[in-house]
Amino acid sequence: MLREIWDEMNDQGNVRPHYQNLFQQLRGTTLDTLRTKDTLAGELFMNQGITFTVYNDNTGIERIFPFDIIPRIITSSEWAHIEAGIRQRITALNHFLNDIYSNQQIIKDGVIPAALISSCSQFTREVFGIKVPHDIHVHIAGIDLIRDNDGTFYILEDNLRTPSGVSYMLENREVTKRIFPDVLATNNVRMINNYPLLLHEILNAHSPRAISKPTVVILTPGVFNSAYYEHSFLARQMGIPLVEGKDLVVNNHIVYMKTTHGLERVDVIYRRIDDEFIDPLEFRPDSLLGVPGIISAYRKGNVALINAVGNGVADDKAVYSYVPAMIRYYLNEDPILPNVPTYQLSDPEQRDHVFKNIHKMVIKRTDQSGGYGMVMGNTATEAELEKVKLDILQQPREFIAQPIIRLSTVPCFLNGTFQPRHVDLRPYALCGPDGIHIVPGGLTRVALREGSLVVNSSQGGGSKDTWIIDL
Repeated sequence: MLREIWDEMNDQGNVRPHYQNLFQQLRGTTLDTLRTKDTLAGELFMNQGITFTVYNDNTGIERIFPFDIIPRIITSSEWAHIEAGIRQRITALNHFLNDIYSNQQIIKDGVIPAALISSCSQFTREVFGIKVPHDIHVHIAGIDLIRDNDGTFYILEDNLRTPSGVSYMLENREVTKRIFPDVLATNNVRMINNYPLLLHEILNAHSPRAISKPTVVILTPGVFNSAYYEHSFLARQMGIPLVEGKDLVVNNHIVYMKTTHGLERVDVIYRRIDDEFIDPLEFRPDSLLGVPGIISAYRKGNVALINAVGNGVADDKAVYSYVPAMIRYYLNEDPILPNVPTYQLSDPEQRDHVFKNIHKMVIKRTDQSGGYGMVMGNTATEAELEKVKLDILQQPREFIAQPIIRLSTVPCFLNGTFQPRHVDLRPYALCGPDGIHIVPGGLTRVALREGSLVVNSSQGGGSKDTWIIDL
C-alpha cells in the first residue's frame, strides 16, 4: 500500500540506511544535551544577526531565521539524479531565454503560445536583441523541489531572477559544525563552503573587459530589503563592494562606482534589484533604487548584469508548465525531473476542472513568490474560495492551479522533542562559460507549523542543514 507521506528518515518503521549513523549518534545523546545545542544554535544565529524581513501591510519586520538542528540527508545517488535534472532544465531554460529575446523560433514552431509570452508581465521588451556574454542569461538559479508520497522528486518552481537563501545554506552548515562537530565529521558529508569562491569566479568570467582583475560589485536595494543580510554576507565572503544605486553613475554608456579615490569603472554587477527598479530611464521612472542609464551600458556590452535582465519570463508560473516541452524542443531529451501537474486557468476546460476540485488544489498567482498570493484549497474558507474564483474569472492569465502534494517530512527538534515537519529543497546552480555547477547541498525549508505545507520563511517557515552523503 502506498504511504500517505514520504518520511525522509523512516521507511515503514525502519530507519533508512543513510540515516542509520546519524540516528545512532542522536540516540546516544540525551534530550537535555540536544536542548542545550538547540539553545546554542539560536544564540549563534542571534549573535551573527542572521535575519530576514517579513513584509506585512507595507511594514518590514526583521526576524531571526528559524533553524532546526536535525539535518536532512540525501544520498549521493539521489543527488546525482537531482543534479542531472537541474542541469538539463537550466540548459533548456537558457536556450529559451536566448530564443525568446531574439528569433522566437519556439513560438513560430507552435511549442509555446505567443499569447502566453506577450501577456507575461515579466517579458521585458526593452532587452529584446541584447547579446549577453557567452549567451548565458541564467547565471545563478535556485530550483525548488519537493518529494511526493512515492518518493519522486518534482520540480516545483524555477527561480531565475534573484534567488535568495544561499547565505542561510552556508550559515546552517557553519552552525551545525559548531554544535555537532563529531557527527558532521563521521557522516561523509560533502562540503559546500566553496560556493562564494565559485560565485566570484563566475562573476569574473562574465567581465566584458579581458583583464585579470575586473571590478565586480553587488547591487542591493538597501537595508530595508528582505534579503539584505544575504547581500552583505556574499559581498563580505567574496571581498567585493556592496553598493546601492546612488553609489553608481553611468557616463557615456559606462558604469562607474564612486570611491574616495574618484570614479572606478565597474565591469560586472551581481544585482539583487528587480528588473522594474534597475533603471528609471527604461522601467519605473519613480525608482530610487536603480541606476539611470545602466541598461544603455548593458546594451552596449560595457557591463555584465547578473542575472540577465528579462529572466522573469522563464520563471513565470504559467510558463513553468511548458519547461518539459522546452527540454524536448531544444535538447531532444525527455525531462529527468518531472513538473508538478499544473492547470492553466485561462483554459476554460482546465479552469472548470479546477473549480470542481478546488478543495484539492493550491491556487497561485503567476507573478508572486514567497508564499504570497497563494490559496490552499483544503484549508481556505468557503468565502476565500469564492473570492479567488471571482479573481480568476476576472484575470485567468494571472493564476495557475496545482494539486496539493503532501510534501515529505523530516524529523525536527521542536520545543524539546522530535516532531515530523514537511520540507522542500532549494539547490543552487551557478552557470559559467565552463558549464553548470550545482552546490552539493541546498536550503531545506521547513514548515514549522504542524501540518502546514507552506515552507516559506515569510510565512513562518524555517530551515535545516542539508547533507549530501556518500554511503
